[in-house]
Amino acid sequence: MRRRNFLYGGAGVMAALTGGTFFLRTGGSGQASAEEFEITKTAEEWRAILSPEQYAVLREEDTERAFTSPLNEEKRAGIFHCAGCDLPLYSSETKYDSGTGWPSFWESLPDAIGTKEDNTFFMTRTECHCRRCGGHLGHIFDDGPPPTGKRHCLNGVALAFKPKVAA
Repeated sequence: MRRRNFLYGGAGVMAALTGGTFFLRTGGSGQASAEEFEITKTAEEWRAILSPEQYAVLREEDTERAFTSPLNEEKRAGIFHCAGCDLPLYSSETKYDSGTGWPSFWESLPDAIGTKEDNTFFMTRTECHCRRCGGHLGHIFDDGPPPTGKRHCLNGVALAFKPKVAA
């Protein structure tokens, strides 16, 4: 009981000291610097083209609730694009059911994503984002299937699925 109180108390103090942004790596700005990405927009411009949920995930690095994305059940052939800038990111050929409640892939398309270290929630993870607009997609873990052993655990709201057109 004492350890739990200590952890909760410490987290509460940190949240109070940082204005509630202790767990947010961006400090709530949600904005990458203009020189980092090909596509840059102001917060107002992003809000005009994204839903509130998409904005929270793509620009503020939020996470959608598990098992809420219709893309979990998407089984058609096609490509998953960035919901922010429409860059093709993942092929349906690399999608699999990880059982985690988020769309999961074992590999991205070439030159589609960027990564960076994420030290939130008292752990180190690999965050992945759209390499063109910097939109937060999710995280990459080392517990995926062959051939890569990776699990790209993504927020469905950050993706737009485009089915393959029949020839």
